[in-house]
Amino acid sequence: MAQWGGAMEDVVNPWRGRRVFLTGHTGFKGGWLSLWLASMEARIRGFALDPLTENNFFTAASVAGLVEDIRGDVRNYADLEAAITEFAPEVVFHLAAQPLVRRSYVDPLGTYATNVMGTAHVLECIRKTPSVLAAVVVTTDKCYQNRNWVWPYRESDPLGGFDPYASSKACAEILTAAFRDSFFPVSRLQQHHVAVATARAGNVIGGGDWSQDRLVPDLIQGFRARRPVLIRNPDSIRPWQHVLEPLHGYLLLAEQLLAGREQFACAFNFGPGEDDAWRVRQIANKLASLWGDQATWTNDSVAGVHEDHCLRLDSSKARSELHWQPKLDVETALEWTVAWFKAWLKGSDMRQESLMQISAYRALLGEAAPAASLR
Repeated sequence: MAQWGGAMEDVVNPWRGRRVFLTGHTGFKGGWLSLWLASMEARIRGFALDPLTENNFFTAASVAGLVEDIRGDVRNYADLEAAITEFAPEVVFHLAAQPLVRRSYVDPLGTYATNVMGTAHVLECIRKTPSVLAAVVVTTDKCYQNRNWVWPYRESDPLGGFDPYASSKACAEILTAAFRDSFFPVSRLQQHHVAVATARAGNVIGGGDWSQDRLVPDLIQGFRARRPVLIRNPDSIRPWQHVLEPLHGYLLLAEQLLAGREQFACAFNFGPGEDDAWRVRQIANKLASLWGDQATWTNDSVAGVHEDHCLRLDSSKARSELHWQPKLDVETALEWTVAWFKAWLKGSDMRQESLMQISAYRALLGEAAPAASLR
């Protein structure tokens, strides 16, 4: 069995040499997390389906050359178990998911199979893999029973979900808690050595996101095509943050779990401050201004599927216990996003461009980040 400590004793770079298993590494968040971990010299094995879109961060930033790239489906337990047990990771980040609300209406069974049973498969594999010390299961801010009120949701608020996507993520939270209570109880952490937490984050933005039915990717693609972009629900309020913000939270959380600190084996919110919960129209207007070239948008009056009007997260627990603090306000996050896409359009080396943004972010954290040199 692996032991706590080891590489974590390197306070300058606590991830050097750590064996990390990451589901969903070909996705937007997973690609950025893979690149960040690789820059800190972690040993990474990714397990995921092919990227969902032709343009994607994983390909643009050449992430495949930095990880053991295993293509597989978390719904296939046998393949997942073989990939995890053979690699013998110390920490698992579970990000693989069906991430879109609108797609969950088209394929509800596939959504539940991936988000619920896929999570159960990952946790069962962890139960059978003695090397694992820590696991961070990533869900969403939409796992809460949303009453569309103005107050932000805390980790202790009731879980729920109007649509298949939101309810599947609430289910993933419940089953993770059940696995923790049944097989990895916090009260016996010193005996079984497996600390499991969940992370709930709001809407993320950043360079390299081409996901379908997402506000910023839809705007960027429309601006590139020089056509007005149809926007649904422009008065809806969401907690917007750059993708590196919650990823930093996931890393901090995993570090505490790896250190065997039992109080962190629970749920944490990672959301922006009150001033960065913007209306959709504010995001669209600011992004159009930053993009220039007469970029514009228009309201889509066609009625669509149900979407919550207001959603905010209370991240005071992460701020007080993990000392996690957002470093990029929403305007800066949009500036970094536009800069990334403009560099991509110019044919720049997007791995290096992305590493430079990670280094710049780590500098804001006060970390001595290494130079962007992963070739």
